[in-house]
Amino acid sequence: MKLLQNPSSFRDPSGHVYKYNNRIIRVIKKYGKKRYEFIKENNLIEESIKNNFLIDTKEIENEFRNLKSENFCYFLEHERLDYISYPYEWGFYQLKEAALHHLKFQIFLLEKNAILIDSSAFNIQFKNNKPIFIDVLSIDEYIDGDYWNGHNQFLQQFLNPLLLSSLKGISFNDWYKGNLDGIKTTDLNNLLNLKDKLSFNVFFSVVLLSKLEKQNTANPKEALKKINKKRKLSKNSYRSLLLQLKKWIEKLHPLPKKTVWDSYSVANTYNEEQERGKIDIIKKFAEKHKPNLMADIGCNDGLYSFESLKSGCKKVVGFDIDTNAIDRAYKNSLKFDLNFLPLYFNATNPSGRLGWFENERESFIDRLNFDAVIALAFEHHLALANNVPLEDAVKWIIKIAKKGLIEYVSKKDETVKKMLSIKGDIFPDYNQENFEKSILLNGKIINKTKISNTRILYEFEKN
Repeated sequence: MKLLQNPSSFRDPSGHVYKYNNRIIRVIKKYGKKRYEFIKENNLIEESIKNNFLIDTKEIENEFRNLKSENFCYFLEHERLDYISYPYEWGFYQLKEAALHHLKFQIFLLEKNAILIDSSAFNIQFKNNKPIFIDVLSIDEYIDGDYWNGHNQFLQQFLNPLLLSSLKGISFNDWYKGNLDGIKTTDLNNLLNLKDKLSFNVFFSVVLLSKLEKQNTANPKEALKKINKKRKLSKNSYRSLLLQLKKWIEKLHPLPKKTVWDSYSVANTYNEEQERGKIDIIKKFAEKHKPNLMADIGCNDGLYSFESLKSGCKKVVGFDIDTNAIDRAYKNSLKFDLNFLPLYFNATNPSGRLGWFENERESFIDRLNFDAVIALAFEHHLALANNVPLEDAVKWIIKIAKKGLIEYVSKKDETVKKMLSIKGDIFPDYNQENFEKSILLNGKIINKTKISNTRILYEFEKN
């Protein structure tokens, strides 16, 4: 078995991450040897893990001693996470928790005369519902007078997207997906009105920095002179900057707004008895299969994910296009400490291969590793609201996992009637017979249960 370099691990000459027999291995290279030895000598890995900042990491020198060379100096193994997500897939409160995690980690390290050399949001993942830092080589020794080199990156990848939602009520996800560096301070500044800019924090972190950004772009030589002459930042000032940002971000909340599926879990087209019947089927499915990792497509606020977790499923990743539902689901996941990760997801425009060589960030399809999938009250949104051929919609859902539940919703359903009233019934092939044929083209029907006069739940198994 060979070490296979992770395509997203190429920017840091200090070391790269590799996949090896379903394990995650980090190789410390010659350029990073001194940095890693500082980290090692000061027990920063052990202390960071103990305080829930850093992913579980251990040195495995003996296992790879045959590969050790002048360039391959140390070998580490990281805990392998069930599912990799990206900042543009997180809800507001997930990005907020990730930002606070980064700042708290910086403050923790500063007390040990160490810093983080960058502020990439991609260095944080979610282990179930908690943020965790994954890039050990971002840690380096603090030198008295150091500036926070990652300050601007922190603003673009953490603070500015949060402010976009908090001040203007604009979801950051699609913008962020279109620019993996985050949201530029100058772009955010252009969106803010005078009232926004009168805030002390906004003025200094957005308005002034935007002005400096423009000056530096207009006259890079002069900007370089200023950087070379800049006054050193004391350790106390460094800490104060981190604490001030932490205090500000803790108070941020998205600007309240009504979204399309905000109240779906309490205002849908089936009654309480039908809802209980649906939950019962889901619980039996989870009890029978006990999936290690399940996808909930169209998870809304997580009701069915939570019932699955209570019934034998070990972890669920939920996907939904409604940002309010995602935020609510995440809060519930934290409140009840569930192994549930809700993510922003547009099925007709899912995360594709992005970044350098279109390979730095994996697509939704690339990351499929689910044991089971549930897609409840979802297929008609693809087939009717988005004009995806019924056969393709069913095929796509079945591709996600070998086993699962799909709910069929007929044209007689009130929700569907509302959809069709807008564009008209231009879907002659949308019916139960063709729905079942579409399943059978890709697998087999294990069970089907009538939920109501307009809804049927199918259990399938992929070929």
